[in-house]
Amino acid sequence: MKTKVLLITLLFSVTLFAQTKVADKFFNNFAYVRASELYQNAVNNGDYSEHVLTRLGDCYYNNSNSMKAAIWYKKALDKYPNINAEYLYKYIQAQRSLGNYQEADTWLQKFKERQNDDSRHSFAIGNINLYEELSSTENVYIEITNLDINSKYSDFGSLEHDGKLFFASARNTNAVGRKKLYDWNKEPFLDIYQANVKDNNGVKEFSNPITLPADKVNTNYHEASVAITNDGKTIYFTRDNVNKRNRLSSDKQGTTHLKIYKASLVSGNWSNIEELPFNDDVFSTGHPALSIDNKVLFFVSDRDGGFGQTDIYKVTINDDGSYGEPENLGSRVNTEGREMFPFIAKNNMLYFSSDGYLNLGLLDIYRSDILNSTNAHVENMGAPFNSGADDFAFFIDSETQRGYFSSNREGGKGNDDIYSFAAFDCKQTVSGVARDSKTQQPLDAVTIQVINETGKVIEEVETASNGAYTYDVDCNKSYTIRGSKPDYKDDVKQMTTTSENNFEHHVDLSLVPLIDMDQIVINPIFFDFDKWNIRSDAKYELENIVSVMREHPTMVIKIESHTDSRGADKYNMKLSDRRAKSTRDYLRSRNIAPERIESAIGYGESQLLNECGNRVKCSKEKHQKNRRSYFYIVRSN
Repeated sequence: MKTKVLLITLLFSVTLFAQTKVADKFFNNFAYVRASELYQNAVNNGDYSEHVLTRLGDCYYNNSNSMKAAIWYKKALDKYPNINAEYLYKYIQAQRSLGNYQEADTWLQKFKERQNDDSRHSFAIGNINLYEELSSTENVYIEITNLDINSKYSDFGSLEHDGKLFFASARNTNAVGRKKLYDWNKEPFLDIYQANVKDNNGVKEFSNPITLPADKVNTNYHEASVAITNDGKTIYFTRDNVNKRNRLSSDKQGTTHLKIYKASLVSGNWSNIEELPFNDDVFSTGHPALSIDNKVLFFVSDRDGGFGQTDIYKVTINDDGSYGEPENLGSRVNTEGREMFPFIAKNNMLYFSSDGYLNLGLLDIYRSDILNSTNAHVENMGAPFNSGADDFAFFIDSETQRGYFSSNREGGKGNDDIYSFAAFDCKQTVSGVARDSKTQQPLDAVTIQVINETGKVIEEVETASNGAYTYDVDCNKSYTIRGSKPDYKDDVKQMTTTSENNFEHHVDLSLVPLIDMDQIVINPIFFDFDKWNIRSDAKYELENIVSVMREHPTMVIKIESHTDSRGADKYNMKLSDRRAKSTRDYLRSRNIAPERIESAIGYGESQLLNECGNRVKCSKEKHQKNRRSYFYIVRSN
């Protein structure tokens, strides 16, 4: 009795394993609905393995069904406390998708405990969903280029004006005798440089940078962050507090602060340097930026009365060249942290950097329409402009959506580097026609699924009456295109998009019909030698029979199984009959009603398709032709 129970238990375990193998095959081919059904069957039969539970979660997750994904991931997490931490994160993702931020935060802490070296646990509690938005570049194509003119030192603060790029650099070229190093980073002090800019069919080309042609603009200490009037005749720049003897001046605590100066262009050189009247020796004033009409100067200062460590201010430039009283931009922009590097674009949008708002790390670049609307909110620019490093000094031509920013992110040439960017939506069109592989006739109502590199269905469309379909995808990505239609086998194609915007791809699909006259036709189902149990690969094929019969609920079939001539005639008859009935039993296990299978009969070698009878030498291929199963349609509406 014990032996019998053991055999039954072992057989049951083997059956569950085989069913899971079939589900895995569908899963690996992105057929998540069918895979989830089979995994669910496995659960119903008692398989609560980590593999099945997490795969069920993955099936729903990849089809964007967060509700069901969360259910199955939670079952797996509860049953297997030491489960791969990646499933904790997927569960967090699913809960955020559902708006269950408290539940996500609870599991985020557990994820942190499990994965202390994983950067994903550093998100601010309650703001994980915002972080995802900031870090995502989906549906936006932004080309980032590290400029060739960057050096191994700090280069930052770009402003393009009249065919020239102005920026600050610590490269210390053309500065004979200047040996001083800045103690902060042991680099030379910053100077202002310029390079000619040429647009070569959309590609920016730069001349070798030179120091600003000027009379004493650059000193032995820091100069950086410029603003230039529309007529190109006046430049504002930041400089260390330097006295008339070209030495640093400091406050009572020994701190040297920043000041803003201006110079005029005379005969090609910047001269007539003046210090602005709202500077002071006891606080810093720097990072000048001009309004569109050049009547307002924006700047940064740590003077008393601000909201935080440094704030953005504005001051009116009067017609006579005098200045009004500096005015703080207020709490709509400034925080308790650092607001720096303001810039006003042609559309009057304010861009600046800050560490006082939700960010990806350190300084991030933000924008605000505060100059057009007093109720405007500050918006983080997100990736790829922002990273986990300092990202600042943003410049954009709002008409062309091209510009520059600075960052000390990994992969640069120096401490800070200048990056150019060209921002645009990069989309490509994919179109094609789905046809019947046998008749070549176009097929309507074919479901076309577009699956991304992670296995997630991102688009689903149907073919028109002429079999045509079309959809848009992002550039520089790989996709799987799956075509599905009742009574047909799925057709799956792979494609990769290019980096060229608006490029068009043509991908035709050819679906093999499952019904041919009075038969349901599938690929041959194979049995192990001298066996009649249904193998995993056979179950995969038999699922096509299941699909057809579910699509046609009144259909009744009969099953025939045939062998080749090798082996005794009587034995082959019994073997084929057992195989036919095993096939029938599998269909019944998939909830096909018994009365819908009229018969399941084996005919052994009695109906050979060729000359390969007893004692006739034939090739393996010819014998294989005789090993077959038929699924005849007896009746159907």
